Amino acid sequence: MGEIILQMKEIDKSFPGVHALDHVSLEVKRGEVHALMGENGAGKSTLMKVLTGIYKKDEGTIVYKGKEVEFRNTREAQDNGVVIVHQELNMVGDLTVAQNIFIGREPRKGFRIDDKKMIEDSKALFDRLHIDIDPTEKMSELTVGKQQMCEIAKAISHNAELIIFDEPSAALTEKEIEDLFTIIRDLRSQNLGIIYISHRMDEIKVITDRVTVMRDGGYVGTLITEECTKEDIINMMVGRVIYEKPKEKSLVPADAPVVLKVEHLNAGKMVQDVSFELRKGEILGFSGLMGAGRTETARAIFGADPKQSGDIYVNGKKVEINSPQDAVNHGIGYLSEDRRRFGIVVGKSITENSTMAALSDYMSGLFINKSKEKQVSEKYIKELDTKTPSTDQLVVNLSGGNQQKVVIAKWLVRNSDILIFDEPTRGIDVGAKNEIYKLMNRLAAEGKSIIMISSEMTEILRMSDRIIVMCEGRKTGEINIEEATQELIMDKATRQMEA
Repeated sequence: MGEIILQMKEIDKSFPGVHALDHVSLEVKRGEVHALMGENGAGKSTLMKVLTGIYKKDEGTIVYKGKEVEFRNTREAQDNGVVIVHQELNMVGDLTVAQNIFIGREPRKGFRIDDKKMIEDSKALFDRLHIDIDPTEKMSELTVGKQQMCEIAKAISHNAELIIFDEPSAALTEKEIEDLFTIIRDLRSQNLGIIYISHRMDEIKVITDRVTVMRDGGYVGTLITEECTKEDIINMMVGRVIYEKPKEKSLVPADAPVVLKVEHLNAGKMVQDVSFELRKGEILGFSGLMGAGRTETARAIFGADPKQSGDIYVNGKKVEINSPQDAVNHGIGYLSEDRRRFGIVVGKSITENSTMAALSDYMSGLFINKSKEKQVSEKYIKELDTKTPSTDQLVVNLSGGNQQKVVIAKWLVRNSDILIFDEPTRGIDVGAKNEIYKLMNRLAAEGKSIIMISSEMTEILRMSDRIIVMCEGRKTGEINIEEATQELIMDKATRQMEA
C-alpha cells in the first residue's frame, strides 16, 4: 500500500429528522482494497454520495490526492478520477458495449461520432482488464457478469484513480466473482485506490486489505483484514455477537403432516421432473448453483410461470395452480428474490403494502376500512420489529431488511401457511439477516411451512431442516440436515454437469 489518496475527516450530514452521518472519517491508500461495512442504514451510501457530489456535507473535510476538494456533482468527481461501479447496472440494453462505455462523451470526427475510435478505445480498455468482450455486441446480449465488467471498463475510461465498488458481486455467479476479484487485484497492482462495499463477509476476508466499519451513521473503527476475524467485524457492525452455527438436527416432528407435495413437475428446460414434500413446521432448503432451476421451480409452483405437467397437492388434496391468485387462495405465499420488482410497491406506504394480498378483507362496501387496515399493519410492525417512524412511511424509505419484513407481513396478513422465501437475505446486512433468521424459525415453530431458496451455503446449513439440491433443472439430492456438509451439497450441485 502506498500514499494516502483519500481522507474524509469528521464528515457530518443531516436530513430533516435524521442525523445520517455523525463525524465519520475514512482513509484510503493507493494500491489498497478498503472495505466499507455496516448494517443497512449505517450511512455507507450517504458517505459515498457526499464524496461524489450527490450530497453536500454539513461539516468536515475531504482531501483527495493531497488537496481539499468538494465535488459539486458526479460528473465533476468522474473528471477527477473518482468513480462508482453501482450494484444496479446503468447500461442501455439496445446500445452496443462501446456505445454504453462512452455514452455522452463519444469521440468525434468533425460533427460525427467516430465509431471506429470508440470501438478501438473500448478494446484497449478490455485488453487492460484482460477481458474478452466484443465492443460491437449489444449490451442486452451479455451475461450479468459481463455487463458488470463493462461497468468497470467504463469507470476506468474516466482515468479513474479511486474506484468505489458498491455490492458488485450481488448478482454474480461464483465463476464471475472469481473473474471480478482478478480484475480488482489487477487494478490494485496498478496503484489505484479501491473502496469495496459488500455484505458478504467471506468476500471481505478474500479481497480486502483493511476494513472500516460504520454503525448508525457513526465511525466505529478500522481493522487490518488479515489480523481480524469475521466475528470481530460483525461485532463492530451490530454491537453484539451473532453466531452462525449450522443447525445440528431437524426441529420437525417425525409425524408432522405433509402440507405440500410436488410430483414430477415440468416447466421448461429449468424444471425437469422435480418431486419433493414439505412438512408442517419445516424449513426446506433449496440449494444449487446459479441456473440450477430453484427459482423456476418456485415460480411454477406459485403459478407465476406455466407448468407443462406434474401434480401439486396441498394438505393431501390435488390442486390446480394456474396463476399466483390460485396459489394465494390455497394458502401459498411467495417472497421473490427481486422484492422491489415483485414483492413490494415502493411508492406506497407500509400499510398499503401489508394488506395488498388480502385487500378484500379490509373493504367496507366500495371503500377500504383504513382504521382496520392500520390496526393490522401496526400489529405486524410490532411483531416483526420493523424499524419505521409510522405505518404511513413509504416503503422506498426503508432499509433492505425492513422492506423484506414488509413483504413477509403481506403474506402473514393473508394468513399463508406455506411460504416460499427466495433468497430472503440477499442485499441485507448481517444484523438484519439475523432478525430474518429468527423470524423464520419463529414462523416454523408456530406451524408455518417454509421453502427457502438460498445461494449462501452457510445460510442453507444454518436454517434448513432438510435440503433439496438441484442442478440444471433437476433434483440431484435430498439431504437431512444431520448429514449435510458443504462438500456433500456441492457434490450434488455439480453432479449432473459432470455426468
